[in-house]
Amino acid sequence: MAALSEETREALIKAAFEARELAYNRYSNFRVGAALLTSEGTIFKGANIENASYGGTICAERTAIVKSASEGKRSFAGLAIVSDVISPISPCGLCRQVIREFCTQDMPIFLVPADYPQADAAKGGVKETSIGELLPDSFGPEQLELPRMPIARL
Repeated sequence: MAALSEETREALIKAAFEARELAYNRYSNFRVGAALLTSEGTIFKGANIENASYGGTICAERTAIVKSASEGKRSFAGLAIVSDVISPISPCGLCRQVIREFCTQDMPIFLVPADYPQADAAKGGVKETSIGELLPDSFGPEQLELPRMPIARL
């Protein structure tokens, strides 16, 4: 995994906590904040934004990615995710696939407990992982470039 400096890691985690405060979570009461670090050092924050039509809800991770991608930033160095739960939470399946689209397999992802920095690392503190670990045997953009069998015409 590509290592981030302690200072950068802390700034990313702090930004995720700041993003969590902006969550619109009137239905689930489950706040999530995400902070995505571009390769150039810019941090994009995202919060979960719920909708009365639950399918219209967008998770914090996807909010951050969409904000950055729509600004032309599509190369990333790290992601931090925090909720109100006192243990690290992992991105949902749809977020994992979107992360896989835009992030390298080994980019560090920090899953942060709500009581950070008080959390004892041995008892579930920040979990560092990657999309390669969270979504093994994944399907990504490079699979669309693979040679294909010709389509048989009837």
